[in-house]
Amino acid sequence: MANKRQKAISRSIHRALIRDQENEVEARRYNVLTLLFAFLSIWQIRLVRISAELFKSLRNEVWNIDEADYVDSFVCNKEKVGGDGIQPMGDLGYSGSTFFKTADSKFLIKSLPRRSEHSFFQDDFLRPYYDYMKSNPDSFLVRITDFLGTAYSAIGTLCQCTPSHHVIMENVLCDRDDDARRAEQWETYDLKPVDYFYPERDLLPEPLTSEETMSRLFDEFKDKIRITKQQYSEFKRKIEEDTKFLRSVNTVDYSLFLVRYPAYLRPRTPTDRKSEWREGAISTDGKWKYRAVLLDFFWAKHKLQAQAMTGVVQTFNVIGRKGPMSITTTAEEYREKFLQMVDGLVELQG
Repeated sequence: MANKRQKAISRSIHRALIRDQENEVEARRYNVLTLLFAFLSIWQIRLVRISAELFKSLRNEVWNIDEADYVDSFVCNKEKVGGDGIQPMGDLGYSGSTFFKTADSKFLIKSLPRRSEHSFFQDDFLRPYYDYMKSNPDSFLVRITDFLGTAYSAIGTLCQCTPSHHVIMENVLCDRDDDARRAEQWETYDLKPVDYFYPERDLLPEPLTSEETMSRLFDEFKDKIRITKQQYSEFKRKIEEDTKFLRSVNTVDYSLFLVRYPAYLRPRTPTDRKSEWREGAISTDGKWKYRAVLLDFFWAKHKLQAQAMTGVVQTFNVIGRKGPMSITTTAEEYREKFLQMVDGLVELQG
């Protein structure tokens, strides 16, 4: 059962998404009492949509997501999920991010607790992302459908008890749980270049890290993606374009999220996700279907935290000689190693 903190965050997200945007101006009128109650909030804070019209344009005009269906994803099955249609998934990874999913599993909500991440996303990444996705609707970049942030300052966000910003994105595993008996046959891999130094894995004392969390640092795909030359040509072309865009905004540490499931399964894919690598590209031997998206492109080299981390690691490496980290390398070098990794995953047949 979700704890009180997760329920409060879930409720804040839900209210921000279903709030009538026409009344948002009225809701933002400041007065002393409103500001006081808002500031004293620990967990349940007031969130608002940031760049709402921009994301609505992406949803409706680029990805053909029906707006009524989109809103319904956050309000369905009220009696099962605490009245707001959003289910907590827990605190995952080392960044402190909290994850939720909609009751119909179509969308994921990820918190951005680090100021360097949400400020980069809002100030530097959002407009280029919008322009790029309009020109490349079948991009492998995960589709981000909304961005939420705090309306007022609050103790909870200042003390980092509650994340101040959240991104909402597509869930490429949206149909995995339709058949609970076969859900375990789906395989997922969060893939990054492995020839970097990962201090989270190598330095943190074992009592501070669970085996489950350690296993999420990065995965290893020990098989091959078996596809035709024509499939690979299109796959590689899109990956090269996407990573070129990520390099242009100075981003590193992104990953390829690969999904593999038996080809005989016939999951229902939402109509707005009908592209080969979101619906399922079939392997040349007919045994598997693959899905793939690019994730976690929130670490920018020019932000203060990244610059500070780079200095710390360089100083440490004078003694430790552990090698470069994925989050401190250059955007160009990371892209090169990422493309090399992608090449190594594929086996051409036919």
